[in-house]
Amino acid sequence: MKHLALPLRRLSLPLSLLAAVLLTGGVTLLALWCQPNSFRVLISGFLRQPLLIVLNALPVGLLILAAAALFRNVFLGAALVNFLVCALSIANRVKIEVRDEPVFPRDFALLKEVGSALESYDIRFPLPQIGAVVLVTAVLAVLGLLFRSEPFPLERLRGWLGSLLGFAASLAVLAGLILTVCASKDLYQSFKVSNAEYVPAVFNDLGFPYAFCHHFTTYLVDRPEGFSRAMAESWETGDKSGQGKPVSVVMVMNEAFSDITDADVFRYTEENDPLANLHALREDPHALSGHVAVPGFAGGTANTEFDVLTGMQTNALSASTTSAMRVVNRNLDSLFRVFGNDGYETSFYHPGDNWFYNRENVYRWFGAEETRFVGDMESPEYKGRWVTDGYAAGLIEEAFEAAEAPLFHFTTTIQNHMSYTADKYGPDYEFPPTGVPGLSEEVEALLSVYVEGVRDADAMLGRLWKYFDGRSEPVVLVYFGDHLPYLGNDMLGYKELGLDAAAPEGEQRDPFSPYKTPYVIWANEAAAEALDWDRAVEALDLPESISACFLGTAVLELTGRGNESPWFFFLSELRRELPVVQSGLCQLFDGSVTDELTVEQRELVQQWRRWSYYKLQYKEVP
Repeated sequence: MKHLALPLRRLSLPLSLLAAVLLTGGVTLLALWCQPNSFRVLISGFLRQPLLIVLNALPVGLLILAAAALFRNVFLGAALVNFLVCALSIANRVKIEVRDEPVFPRDFALLKEVGSALESYDIRFPLPQIGAVVLVTAVLAVLGLLFRSEPFPLERLRGWLGSLLGFAASLAVLAGLILTVCASKDLYQSFKVSNAEYVPAVFNDLGFPYAFCHHFTTYLVDRPEGFSRAMAESWETGDKSGQGKPVSVVMVMNEAFSDITDADVFRYTEENDPLANLHALREDPHALSGHVAVPGFAGGTANTEFDVLTGMQTNALSASTTSAMRVVNRNLDSLFRVFGNDGYETSFYHPGDNWFYNRENVYRWFGAEETRFVGDMESPEYKGRWVTDGYAAGLIEEAFEAAEAPLFHFTTTIQNHMSYTADKYGPDYEFPPTGVPGLSEEVEALLSVYVEGVRDADAMLGRLWKYFDGRSEPVVLVYFGDHLPYLGNDMLGYKELGLDAAAPEGEQRDPFSPYKTPYVIWANEAAAEALDWDRAVEALDLPESISACFLGTAVLELTGRGNESPWFFFLSELRRELPVVQSGLCQLFDGSVTDELTVEQRELVQQWRRWSYYKLQYKEVP
């Protein structure tokens, strides 16, 4: 009995290359169609920015060339690439719809977590897209059986050597494309998108293939020199719980909250002092105050949150600029978990969008039991574009009254977010003048708008101080700023005010001045008694300035939890040696600043870096 043989056709090299080009276009279009946004709107955007067509097609085309060289068949190569690229695009669609976060290259390190994720979410798989991808893949595979490519003209390259060389060359060009063109931040940010701050929207607008390739070089965490996973695991011993005092802790990180108005150039009196409550609270016998050195200048709110809550340091994660919240993709140790293990109710509130800085996912990984964002808040009150600090204070009071156990709460406010333009609070809003002579019109406007937000932030502090002062339950309030405000290009406002932050490098009285924001830790009468306040403060031995990453561990120690976590205990010891660590420059306990550490100090910093890396990459936190 004769076997039926499929008719075989051979494509010449020019026809194979033409087929590769056409197949690249088809696979790219199918991958884009698998995205969650409107395909018609996407293509319209591409036609207005045609370079996006090239940037999405090039990676696909190079993958097809690599697979075609390996299989010596352009259709079989395209079948494999179509399946892989479109499967990734569908995974991206599902992840955005389920967790409001796209697929990143770093997600390949989390494949073992996919199974548990599938069980945790109610996933609606896009069956039409899945069916189309399977069908197209099958058709391409059949075409690969029917059409072969003619042998390569050079006889020496007709065998597996030629196939491997072609495969390697195509992948090398692809790697070069990813590391240069796709990696360009300037190019990536040059395209018009619907919302540049919302990463899923950027993926949707720029196209999944290009956006995915761009993120091979973003959100990096560098492996520290001398890192040993086994050694880092050995440090994770001795966790305890239940040692602290049962006092509620409320932490408020206020947007752009600073005390720059304390500079001598300002002439505020007691009657118009924008920081009247902060100044008064600093004098309270149950208050501890100073400054925190935050990760960035005039921006990077979420990086400060990350540093305070985890004890890690954003600026040490990578030699390149990174977003701390974007490197988080697993459960982490944090203040939420330490207090949660002691039976506390834990919550995080932010009157902004849940997708901003990926907070919706990150705070779940931090261990916060409850998260509330502006979409979850009933009748939020606005002052201009942003939800007011007064409204946020009311939410904190409600959370405290609803708690059935001691509460650990963290709020990040948003009202005093830039930009500080004259129309921020409406066209007819009148701002009190700064009273600083000689300011340019631009800086006067920036400052008067900003200081109005500072008044409201200070009023929020005063309101919470008064509220918790009247409670019989023990409460510790921690209030601090995330970064200094943006006051014009090239630090224009700081220069006109003559502030140290704007002085040239090497001429600043305090090299950390561009990064310092005020903090105050205050205990009401019940908490002061429960903590034996004077003794606890003396044992804390806190200098005037500390890095933001040490603020959280100071709160743990103050409330009797300094020994509950080996990680936070280590941070307490490190803080006593090096209170401020900022990009290679350190402030010692005596206030002196140096970039030359002792061998022991360098080893402490290295252990910190290595331990942080272990937590971000390997530690399994239930």
